[in-house]
Amino acid sequence: MDIAWQQSCLIAPSLITFDLCNLEREVQGIAAAGLDVVHLDVLDGHFSPSMPLGIETIAQLRKKTDLAFDVHVMATRHDYFIDALLKIGVQQLTFQIESEPHVDRMLGYIRSAGVRAGVALKPSTPLSVLDYVLERCDTVLLMLTNPGYAGVPGESQVPYAQRKIRALREMIRERGLNTAIEIDGRVSKDTIRQFAPSTVDMFVAGSQCISRESPATGLAELAELRRSVTTTTSAAAGA
Repeated sequence: MDIAWQQSCLIAPSLITFDLCNLEREVQGIAAAGLDVVHLDVLDGHFSPSMPLGIETIAQLRKKTDLAFDVHVMATRHDYFIDALLKIGVQQLTFQIESEPHVDRMLGYIRSAGVRAGVALKPSTPLSVLDYVLERCDTVLLMLTNPGYAGVPGESQVPYAQRKIRALREMIRERGLNTAIEIDGRVSKDTIRQFAPSTVDMFVAGSQCISRESPATGLAELAELRRSVTTTTSAAAGA
């Protein structure tokens, strides 16, 4: 689980894309494809209308795999979930900046446990909310669709997604930070090709890349895409 979080084009398959009745088998498939991390969404049913994974399910899954756990908490109150997830043993935790009254404190609390910490922004949340906390974030997760509504027919990436991603990258560069950018919401292989490796560091891969009926194919394609992107980047750097 000791992965290089700053490596270019880190791809995290979203667990809710898979067969939720066979999670042990599914995480084994992710590892077999050569990917290092799995993305888990934890929702309280209030912040957004979905509750795909429970804390006890994640605790049991932690015993079944060595994959790094990248967890995104979407709740009206984060304390209970974050305390439980830190005890379970996750490697990265992001929480919604909109519903957290003590953002700086929560980032420090997570990092003091030796876990990477970050904030997540809903699509319409402006980047200005990061003004005084960006330096404290190991990562910033940009939601490109409205959280909890991914399964709604017609729900698509917001039209200003690219502009927001590029604006965040420029903000990070201007401040000379190593904060990673993670994106989630209708991420496709074309999205990965477009933004890796210089603009986005981590991609949450869902139904646009992986079929629930035959996930192995999508996972193999993602692993190959990542190899292609990183090999091309290495070759260009050495030229």
